Amino acid sequence: QVQLAEIGGGLVQAGGSLRLSCAASGRSFSSYAMGWFRQGSGQEREFVAGITSISGRTDYADSVKGRFTVSRDNAKNTVFLQMNSLKPEDTAAYYCAARGGLMSRDRGHYNYWGQGTQVTVSS
Repeated sequence: QVQLAEIGGGLVQAGGSLRLSCAASGRSFSSYAMGWFRQGSGQEREFVAGITSISGRTDYADSVKGRFTVSRDNAKNTVFLQMNSLKPEDTAAYYCAARGGLMSRDRGHYNYWGQGTQVTVSS
């Protein structure tokens, strides 16, 4: 079992930055691939970024590539999402998720989810 809790959301102007953190409780955090997803109002939850369990290999949605960076600190059971050059279209609730096994862009592959944190980007 893994419990996830995101912090770091808020209101920011376009062009600004935010850093989301996702703290995990439970054992074997380092064995989980982690993903960040977001869900805008009236939209489906979509993949944003992912990071593998040990090697730290990353993957990004095209819409955030070059602006967002995902990282993890296995010693602190935490995964991060650094978001730069934010745009109004980045406004959404952001969720972290964990799965045993390989990193995936498919939200259905993730077993554990946080409660989400709201990011609002004003123009």
